[in-house]
Amino acid sequence: MRIRTSHLTAKWGLISIFVLAFAVFHQGCTGGQESGAGKVTLILGAYTTPREAYGKALIPAFQAYWKQKTGQEVEFQESYQASGAQSRAIIGGFEADIAALSLEGDIDKISEAGLITHDWKSAPNRGMVSTSIVVIAVRSGNPRNIKDWSDIAQPGLDVLTPDPKTSGGAQWNINAVYGAALRGFAGVPKDDKAAAQEFLKSVLRNVSKMDRGARESITTFEKGVGDVAITYENEVLVARQAGQQYDYVVPRSTILIENPVALIDKNVDKHGVREAAEEFMKFLFTAEAQQGYAKYGLRPVVPTDVSAEALAQFPKVEDLWQVDYLGGWKKVSSEIYGPQGVFSKISEELQKSR
Repeated sequence: MRIRTSHLTAKWGLISIFVLAFAVFHQGCTGGQESGAGKVTLILGAYTTPREAYGKALIPAFQAYWKQKTGQEVEFQESYQASGAQSRAIIGGFEADIAALSLEGDIDKISEAGLITHDWKSAPNRGMVSTSIVVIAVRSGNPRNIKDWSDIAQPGLDVLTPDPKTSGGAQWNINAVYGAALRGFAGVPKDDKAAAQEFLKSVLRNVSKMDRGARESITTFEKGVGDVAITYENEVLVARQAGQQYDYVVPRSTILIENPVALIDKNVDKHGVREAAEEFMKFLFTAEAQQGYAKYGLRPVVPTDVSAEALAQFPKVEDLWQVDYLGGWKKVSSEIYGPQGVFSKISEELQKSR
């Protein structure tokens, strides 16, 4: 496995955290913001993939809504980095008011650290605000004739996927490949764990580069590196909107990506922004917000609130399944990504065989 990990995102992620930390310090010195002040500031700590959805659709729409409702301006300070890295940053002192991350487990870690004191899964749809699927990005015209997961295990193929140690998207990718194999959709017998693990190993053997996050990985692909990239569907859809010319293949079997969002109680109370933060959380489940997610390639959690035109961009999947098939995130974290997990053991074996 020929893997190189980029540290550029980490550098800029730290810089953004320091900048936002200064803003939070200033905010704390000037007192709470919701006692008749002319402006309220919310700090969003998000994973990289939905940057356009939040920056171009959801935040501007909420700003207009809040202004009309209260007469008050709401400013957002936004930080985007790999989901695992963002979760660790928040636990380590980055005072985000709202976390919009890739994995349920990354929010759970913030809760376990005592920063989230309410039951964040009591929100609509268990706190999951958008969805996507894992797909295979291919070069324009699909010159390697990729049709399904089994094709990306062929010898000599150059595959990109992010690093599961830092990226939630990477874990979704690995889950998709491994789970599809277990379900009998990767050219190996169904329910044969040994065969599924060997298939995953054959795919990972082709991986040439693991970036820290899903966005960095697809950007690397856009620069001409790799034959294919395992990625979120919405990454390709957003890239097309920006003029990129490449395609994607929907495997017959793939996982439903569910992305959580949560209010971070300790920080919103410290900053005095609970009212605005709670309203933003509610807003994300409205028809206007769900349409905004769909506009930037994310599948809505409330499809009935989204136009038929927006839904038409999302192909149907023959065998679409959820992480529960693999036992849920706690089991996945241990049995796939833990020290003795499937991915960890395969990575160690491939490193030794280089």
